[in-house]
Amino acid sequence: MHPMPSASLPTLARVFVRDFQDGSDVDQALLVRASETRRRRDGGEFLKLALGDRTGQVTAMVWDGAAEVARLCSAGRVVRVTGRFDVHPKFGPQIAIRALRPAPEGSYAMADLLDGPPRPAETMEADLRELIATVQDAHLRALLDRVLGPGTESWRAYRAAPAAKRFHQAYVHGLLEHCLSVAQGVGALAATFPGIDRDVAVTGALLHDIGKIEAYTSDPASLDLTDAGRLQGEIPLGYYRIRRAIEDLPGFPPDRAEAVLHIILSHHGSLEHGSPVVPCTREATLVHMIDNLGGRLGSFDRLEKELAPGAAWSSFDRALGGGAYFGAVAAAPAAQRDAA
Repeated sequence: MHPMPSASLPTLARVFVRDFQDGSDVDQALLVRASETRRRRDGGEFLKLALGDRTGQVTAMVWDGAAEVARLCSAGRVVRVTGRFDVHPKFGPQIAIRALRPAPEGSYAMADLLDGPPRPAETMEADLRELIATVQDAHLRALLDRVLGPGTESWRAYRAAPAAKRFHQAYVHGLLEHCLSVAQGVGALAATFPGIDRDVAVTGALLHDIGKIEAYTSDPASLDLTDAGRLQGEIPLGYYRIRRAIEDLPGFPPDRAEAVLHIILSHHGSLEHGSPVVPCTREATLVHMIDNLGGRLGSFDRLEKELAPGAAWSSFDRALGGGAYFGAVAAAPAAQRDAA
């Protein structure tokens, strides 16, 4: 698997990952999302890659020359892959690679490789500003302005960050998309159930995942956990960031601080899912439930993008614990689904 001159690699008609057919040949520019060198039982090494485009991701195995190929396959690189796509009965979809080399510039469009939200970031930001304006509590508004105010460093990071590495909104602006949808849902439901402090719930919803701006890398082509994300986790990072912001606001009511910080600490819902405490208030329970719903529905969005033409069911998905059913939606041509 030696590099070949770019002149021998003409641009080919793109076939998206979701359109790969069992047993078909692949000659494609794909984005390296993850690269892991593993050891075989005989002591040799092989390379396991996660390759993808904006429609999905597929595993690729390199059995020979793993060390050489690994040098070309750092996360975020675009590589030209030649091989065969098969659906293994045990391991699922995989590409058995015959050749792999850097993809020459001009042979691919980065927009075809990077996923993104269905709405422009500018539209989501306008909706967020409108939602923040509905928060009546002056102390909570001051906190939101300090953390998410236009021009602040934390806002720039929040606007660009992903919501996850893989399962939902794993792309630039994903955190904004996810937190906004959770906060909008919380705001709409707050009046439905008695006893909920809407201002606290909306503030907590907007800030519940704020730790992800430090927990994830900012490179759109190579989403991964940072050292801080691995060593501390997004919940502690978010808790300390908001606690410091509150401490810098004179006269911030302790009960308000406790309420918002509790939402951040408990939003995963259980200790086994990473929250140091479980939701113990109405507001924290509402945010956790809508956050969980938003994440699961985000998985449906991801799976629908990966859906092969004419398929009604996705493959098994670990985030959902099963396949996702799309019914008549799946019958729409791929171009029509792309434009939707």
